[in-house]
Amino acid sequence: MPNRRKLPTVHAGSMADIAFLLLIFFLVTTTIAKDKGIARKLPKKCPPGQVCSLPIQERNVLRLFLNDTGELLVNDEIIPVSQLKEKLIEFIDNNGDGSCHYCNGLGSLHYSENPKKAVISLSTDRLAAYSEFIRVQDEITKAYLDLREKYVLDLLKKTVAELSESELEEVKTAYPFLISEAEIN
Repeated sequence: MPNRRKLPTVHAGSMADIAFLLLIFFLVTTTIAKDKGIARKLPKKCPPGQVCSLPIQERNVLRLFLNDTGELLVNDEIIPVSQLKEKLIEFIDNNGDGSCHYCNGLGSLHYSENPKKAVISLSTDRLAAYSEFIRVQDEITKAYLDLREKYVLDLLKKTVAELSESELEEVKTAYPFLISEAEIN
């Protein structure tokens, strides 16, 4: 009589349960990184029956164009991105109409009338590098931050950290962030 031993068997039914529990465990304990992007507040939608577009004088618009090779044109003049912040500050803080009591600009006829009317128009080529687009956006943001910080220090005699909500709104009203973005095919 041949010796027939029973071969051990593995119960695979519980393996599926263990794999499922491990999957649930990793899904629950894993942190998902937040997407990074540019913090911008979109304009409100124009109510029906109202005209929401106002005519803007050409001197109040600074036109920026980022082409596919990464060159930055500011009013049809090529400049390095590193010089953009200073150009923006000159344009925004110009006080061309003399109505801005806190502006430090020269009052040039080629730049904006005052910060409340200054619009930055940014156009980018579809093939422009995203990293260059971000660099331009960063320079725009830095220019507005510098102008706002100077306003806080000079007029309010405080630091930015000490501002109340109403003072923060005053600073934002003094130097509103007006930007128009477009993509060129």
